[in-house]
Amino acid sequence: MAYPLSRLRRLSRAMLLCVLVLLLLWGTMVALLRPTNDRDWSPDQAELATAVIEGDQVEISNVRNALYRSTTDYDVRWEQRRYDLGRLESVWFMVEPFSDWRGPAHTLLSFGFSDGGYLAVSVEIRKEQGEAFSPLKGLLRQYELTYIIGDERDLIGLRANHRRDEVFLYPIHTTRAGRRALLVSMLERANAVAAQPEFYNTLSNTCTTNIVNHIEAIVPGRIPFSYKTLLPGYSDELAFDLGLIDTTLSREHFRAAHRINDLALEHADSESFSAGIRARSERH
Repeated sequence: MAYPLSRLRRLSRAMLLCVLVLLLLWGTMVALLRPTNDRDWSPDQAELATAVIEGDQVEISNVRNALYRSTTDYDVRWEQRRYDLGRLESVWFMVEPFSDWRGPAHTLLSFGFSDGGYLAVSVEIRKEQGEAFSPLKGLLRQYELTYIIGDERDLIGLRANHRRDEVFLYPIHTTRAGRRALLVSMLERANAVAAQPEFYNTLSNTCTTNIVNHIEAIVPGRIPFSYKTLLPGYSDELAFDLGLIDTTLSREHFRAAHRINDLALEHADSESFSAGIRARSERH
């Protein structure tokens, strides 16, 4: 049976109105969600790192130093550590692409000290038990944000040796004052997130956008808006083009030279893990 054109138009308008009402209701429900630190968290994210900063002396609670047998079989150790900002010597940028196409990736910063120690800071979703990352859920206030502060053999070794993702590690051009301000900025933000939880957002509140915000707070205008921060698999190219990566290699060759998977596997059980994964970087 054929319907008159006027009736079809009324049906279409009614259907469109229903869709708009449903979207409005869903948007209202999402907007009413509030972040919390009180959930059944995954064991590797059960604790929140906090720092006490007194001059150059920093004491950090809940530094993660997990021992992995696989991505699902591990022992989590939460440690209390002290660091001397006066001995801070370097900043490193890690990129971990984790998709069949290059865009999606995780990024983190690691800070090196003159005694050979390194401290990694990773901005992540805070997973509940059994939860996994979804970009769509990340737009709908389904994940809280967390700052994981940990040992490199944990945060970098997990990605290279157990997840078996490609991992790239780059030394960053910084001044003494700049690297100190950058680490302090990240520690203060970790404190803020621990005190007042907030939602992760796939576009505006991610691992990479937070790194950009920390750098911008220190050197405004240093990083222009770019799709390469929204698709962080390209963020190392942006860092290279901005002169942030400390290398003498060309744009065509710098990336391959800083892939560390073979070195991470070679030094997986070594006390010199951090030195080992930098063996090639020191030559470039």
